[in-house]
Amino acid sequence: MGLVGDEITATNASWSFGGAVAKTFDAHVSKSVPFYGVGHDLTAKIADYFLYDGALAYELGCSTGELTRQLALRNAGKQARFIGIDCEAGMIEAACAKCAELNQVSFVHADLRDVELEKADLILAYYTMQFIRPAYRQAVFDRIYQALNWGGAFVMFEKVRAPDARFQDMASALYNDYKLEQGYNEAEIVHKTRSLKGVLGPFSSQGNLDMLGRAGFADVTSVFKYVCFEGFLAIK
Repeated sequence: MGLVGDEITATNASWSFGGAVAKTFDAHVSKSVPFYGVGHDLTAKIADYFLYDGALAYELGCSTGELTRQLALRNAGKQARFIGIDCEAGMIEAACAKCAELNQVSFVHADLRDVELEKADLILAYYTMQFIRPAYRQAVFDRIYQALNWGGAFVMFEKVRAPDARFQDMASALYNDYKLEQGYNEAEIVHKTRSLKGVLGPFSSQGNLDMLGRAGFADVTSVFKYVCFEGFLAIK
């Protein structure tokens, strides 16, 4: 077991969002993922095009509920509902505490492979799909498409693989440089990388586009890109 930064420990091939991770998750992820907060802001602004009185928005893999909270506050004047879903009880507990004053927000402790989704106008997956085992991932994409109302949107941010080995080597090195600049040391970076083996399974940009297409999405565009991190907007 080793430290991966921000008082979080993990062992080889066993990264988990459970346990005490929720306590320091916001600080950890905001340093680990480039432009994490910028992506939240962009997502909230994109949501303006799809939320109206009576609308329903889901955040899949909501962690501590920060993005759900921002969306609800931005749309406080609308009779819209916001539902966050996460498979970790500690994350749901933190999310409920963070959004306790927001009546239009609720959270569900469930696995995305099993939860039933109501018809929705906006579905978000902010660095979530990459943690769904590839064997089940297409089925989750399919269910997202089926749950959306016509004209509804799916916003997905993901870590992505480069299209070939040379670019992947460059992307990995640039990302390691970024983490060093955020104050993580070499041992923490190595421990985090080792802990994510078999847990984090990013696809390439094209791989994600293919899965969206197989689910039924025909209108898809990239809305954010920084080295190996990308945001997609898909409209049904």
